[in-house]
Amino acid sequence: MPPNLADIPDATPRAEPLRAASKRPYVVMGNRFTPLQEIQPFTQTGIGSWYGKKFHGKKTANGEAYDMYAMTAAHPTLPLPSYARVTNLSNGRSVVVRVNDRGPFLHSRIIDLSYAAAWKLGYVNQGSAKLQIDAIVPDDLDSLIASSPVMQRVVEPASVTEVATPAIPASASPVVSAEVPAAASESGIFLQLGAFASSTNADKYRDALQNDLKWLQQAVQTRFIGDKYRLHVGPFRDVDEARGIADRIAASLNVQPFVVTR
Repeated sequence: MPPNLADIPDATPRAEPLRAASKRPYVVMGNRFTPLQEIQPFTQTGIGSWYGKKFHGKKTANGEAYDMYAMTAAHPTLPLPSYARVTNLSNGRSVVVRVNDRGPFLHSRIIDLSYAAAWKLGYVNQGSAKLQIDAIVPDDLDSLIASSPVMQRVVEPASVTEVATPAIPASASPVVSAEVPAAASESGIFLQLGAFASSTNADKYRDALQNDLKWLQQAVQTRFIGDKYRLHVGPFRDVDEARGIADRIAASLNVQPFVVTR
């Protein structure tokens, strides 16, 4: 067993090709399941369980070896591989997992988490808990579709299709903003605060954050990646530091920051 399960970082969402074989409908125990054909917004609430030593090292539906100490999960229909935020509704704890397996298929369970993920959510001893699953869409939504009060203030009515994606900062000083070409920016672990089709809305959201998060120490950069203006803050030493800042932002603004690497 790892020396400290608390030190195991959440899965870091990134764009991955979907496994073609995992898109096919299948039948288990007389029930037919039709997997989602693409990564898309998805929310589900119900009883989740976990699986551990009995399956450790065995092949997952994605063709990988199951690691009970990795932040992974099995789901009947989510794309493989994909990422999801799972929240324990009894205590408010949440983790990000990589979905790389199929299941569970018994007792109307909605998801099987790895031992490590279930331990971090606090239900290993109980065996199951009421959970909420929110799929993470790396490119277009980057996280859960934000219902941020900040976003509601700053997006123009004509641009309601804009999507804000949460991110994360660091310590205690005003936010500095700058637009940086992707090629010129540094690499490492960052937090994404938003993704916008227009630079105008990106700037408005950045300015609102600057006003509401005066404790942020690191600069917020606007980077045009793909077809979106993305607000990144960082880099951070490691995922744990980024998650700590993410939790602080989530608590103050009711948005869930999204860790990205570049």
